[in-house]
Amino acid sequence: MPTDEEVVQTAAQAAENVVFSRLDRSTVEDLDVRVTFEDGVLEVDVYLDAGDADADRVADDAALAARGAVDDLFAE
Repeated sequence: MPTDEEVVQTAAQAAENVVFSRLDRSTVEDLDVRVTFEDGVLEVDVYLDAGDADADRVADDAALAARGAVDDLFAE
């Protein structure tokens, strides 16, 4: 069973990976990934300011990827 810290780190890294795989770092003006894992409940919020019309979609996809990465972590 992964620790709470492992869950948070896995989720945050997955979210950042999605953002930076789709957008150049130079276009990302602000990125805030907030992950909490308490009492078995995962919450992921991704705020992205990239001056790009697809920023909301990328942020949503990043949050979904974070949740998926945590699901995979528990499946191991």
